[in-house]
Amino acid sequence: MKLLYVIVSMGLGGAEQHLLRVSSALHRRGFEPEIFVILPGGPLTSAFVEAGVPVHGAHLPGWLARLLRDRRLIAGFGLFFSAFALLRLYWRLRPRIVHFFLPAAYLVGGLVSLFGPRMRRIMSRRSLNLYQAKHASSRAMEHWLHSRMTFISGNSQAVVNDLLGEGVERERLRLIYNGVNVDRFNDVRSREYVRAGLGVSGDTLVFAIVANLLPYKGHADLIQAFSLVRAQMPGPWVCLCIGRDDGIGDALRAQAEAAGVASNLLFLGSRQDVPDLLCAADIGILCSHEEGFSNAILEGMAAALPMVVTRVGGNAEVVLDGETGLVVAPQAPDELGQALLAVALDPMRKEKGLLGRSRVESVFSMEACLQAYEDLYRDCDRRTV
Repeated sequence: MKLLYVIVSMGLGGAEQHLLRVSSALHRRGFEPEIFVILPGGPLTSAFVEAGVPVHGAHLPGWLARLLRDRRLIAGFGLFFSAFALLRLYWRLRPRIVHFFLPAAYLVGGLVSLFGPRMRRIMSRRSLNLYQAKHASSRAMEHWLHSRMTFISGNSQAVVNDLLGEGVERERLRLIYNGVNVDRFNDVRSREYVRAGLGVSGDTLVFAIVANLLPYKGHADLIQAFSLVRAQMPGPWVCLCIGRDDGIGDALRAQAEAAGVASNLLFLGSRQDVPDLLCAADIGILCSHEEGFSNAILEGMAAALPMVVTRVGGNAEVVLDGETGLVVAPQAPDELGQALLAVALDPMRKEKGLLGRSRVESVFSMEACLQAYEDLYRDCDRRTV
């Protein structure tokens, strides 16, 4: 079965890495997945190609970019080139199913697909629809496109509920949780080796948050939370902040300095060794203001970390409050700080982390995720166009 995925970029975000794992595994199972990238380039491109998944895209010719000069014109013409290249690819590949990931890919790929050959269409929503409040025209276009999709999937029940509220019929909706390959967290470097490389001693309590430095990921709340409980921490502690700086890194460092916790925060940037880092930690954190369904939570649980997460999106569908970690209100530094302290002092911390890993293995495995995608594509293929 020939599949074409449309996505915005090849960055190191959760959606892109999820698609890499899914498409490469489906390729090994006999599917024929290919990718179209609206903004080509990016660090994951080679990983897709090496996995046997071709990647397509269209760059604006250099001479035209130099002629246009203005960034808005360059972006507009670049989008036109991508849309035209995608239309040509639809007609050349004639995929059995085209699958859109993320809103921008849905808008561009979905609209262009209406001028392509007959094919089945799937849209995957991976976040709550809060973003639509700022973009009324995009919201209207998405709602209009919904009726033209064969199926629509969400990666948490919270996302599925949003889609129901947007008028999508329940029979065309699918819930497909993200999956994590737990084996990635077995073959890791030793805890002592990783900590030594970070300059962290063996008796230090290590928190870890995997999230790009974006306002809605809640790092500012986390810094305030740590400042409120630092005097009560049981001995030395650090927090590994793993993720790309998308523009607020300097402000967060200044906040940490003013709060007296700058020496406790290690900003590591984007990393390829996340399993190693998580397995060297003791407690995982995700304090987002909004979320669809976080791969970072699954990865933390796969590393046997008790998790402290905010009650947004699908977070509370994964972390069992009081059993595999604690779930707190978003944008509530006081509550977040008390939860971090409670887990730090919990004598059953390791056992709760192991229970979280067991939950990932039984409910959120990559195998279960792949089977759900296979079932979706088989059901979709049986639909007439």
